[in-house]
Amino acid sequence: MKINKKIIEELVDYLKEFNLSEIEYAEGTSKVKVSRLINNLTVASSENDKIKSNVEIISDNTLKVTSPIVGTAYLAPEPGAKNFVKEGQKIKKGQTIMIVEAMKTMNHVPSTQEGTVSKVLVKDGDPVEFGQPLISIK
Repeated sequence: MKINKKIIEELVDYLKEFNLSEIEYAEGTSKVKVSRLINNLTVASSENDKIKSNVEIISDNTLKVTSPIVGTAYLAPEPGAKNFVKEGQKIKKGQTIMIVEAMKTMNHVPSTQEGTVSKVLVKDGDPVEFGQPLISIK
């Protein structure tokens, strides 16, 4: 089998362009999978930049942090583990509030503000849409 370097180069470009950790391409009987290790600090920083625009100020002085992507919300790092946040808990800016899984990639959603969690608006395993409120912060 001859390796098509052009396809690999294009897949690597897509990894960078869309900030993916892995991508797979298949054509006929050929299959190419390209992956890379992403620095969590870089991902959190770029996600934090995206989320800053996804904060709603509500008239009762609460902020709602919204989902930066479409996926499945998880309140804990793994099944049976303690939730990242709970109602009434004080949180710091940048602290992970939950994970949104999209295409087998776990995306940590950081808080964009300091404050107290007034309400968790989704349940563990709920599907979430882009822009959907996840938590309220006072």
